Amino acid sequence: MPIAPETFQETISLAKNLQCPHCNKEYDIHSLQSFATCCNQPLITEYLDQPFLKEALKNRPLTMWRYAELLPVFDEKNIVSLGEGWTPIHSLDKLAQKTNIAKILIKDESVNPTGSFKARGISMAISKAKEFGIENVVIPTAGNAGGAMAAYCAKADIKATVIMPRHTTETLKEECRLFGAELILLDGLIDKCGKLAKQLSEEKGYFDMSTMKEPYRLEGKKTLGFEIAEQLNWRLPDVIIYPTGGGTGLIGMWKAFKEMKKLGWIKGKLPKMVIVQSEICAPMMEIFKSGALSNNYNPQPSLAYGLAVPFPFAKDLMIQVVQESKGTVITVSEDQIQQGIREVASQEGMLLSPEGSATYKGMQKLLTNAWIKEDETILLFNTGSWYKYR
Repeated sequence: MPIAPETFQETISLAKNLQCPHCNKEYDIHSLQSFATCCNQPLITEYLDQPFLKEALKNRPLTMWRYAELLPVFDEKNIVSLGEGWTPIHSLDKLAQKTNIAKILIKDESVNPTGSFKARGISMAISKAKEFGIENVVIPTAGNAGGAMAAYCAKADIKATVIMPRHTTETLKEECRLFGAELILLDGLIDKCGKLAKQLSEEKGYFDMSTMKEPYRLEGKKTLGFEIAEQLNWRLPDVIIYPTGGGTGLIGMWKAFKEMKKLGWIKGKLPKMVIVQSEICAPMMEIFKSGALSNNYNPQPSLAYGLAVPFPFAKDLMIQVVQESKGTVITVSEDQIQQGIREVASQEGMLLSPEGSATYKGMQKLLTNAWIKEDETILLFNTGSWYKYR
């Protein structure tokens, strides 16, 4: 039977198990899990094949939790929410006219709690931490995820430890402190922070919230895909350009599109998914082109902190999304990122984060080489607030 709207207040998650994407080994969703140790891959949440009509969404709260049946929290009392999700999609009409593109859209994640898209995944992960009775969590972060986790942990009465590169802007450090987290600063990039997070997890029993090394941040980010479809009247854009570090949002959206197709919520072809990275930290470009990182690979810090992920754990799944969607990988320079911020601000009145600017400049490159067609609808992302990078 289809799920009726009146059952929304009950325990209604359709999640059934966790699965390794490589060998399909199943892991118990009712036990605390990290990643698929069988193949060293992220774990993917699978759902029951139960009919769920999109009409059931009518009159629900405009947060990511409106999709509760397709999210893995079993008891709604465990939901830790600050009102995340249902962020606006704006039309960049002046830039579309200037570039002769049919339609350029941008989803503005900067209006989420704590000012970035990280609120989605962290809300989900902390909700599950509460459901499992976890008391201490640790996260390596390039910036925004740490602030988000500190905020949601404060709400949930869970102790947060945030490990962040020392070069990160003071705004991102101070929000962690204000939310009551223990902040540890290290020289280097997020990979070094990840090593310390693993050590603290092993030595002190903290649960490690590293990107894609627990199953639930992916499910929170997945709601981006649901929202895009619903906000665009169940018709997806032709191309989605996404600023990609750890890849949770990219993988999550693609997962959502496939789940909606299975449910009959959407029809037709899915968007081409484009990864954009900084030229000075572009592991996915190297892997996309040659299958592995080169011997002279030398990642550097980027002003787009979220793109400075030199060794992403979910690289295999990201390549799979690009290949399945007939997408591509593109890089932009640090100067182009700065230039893009000025261009969009002066023409559309919108201040983009460096990562958001990267999607705009990536689109320009794809236009130049004719990868994007003029009659296509393009969706860009602004993943965080410009003000947090000052």
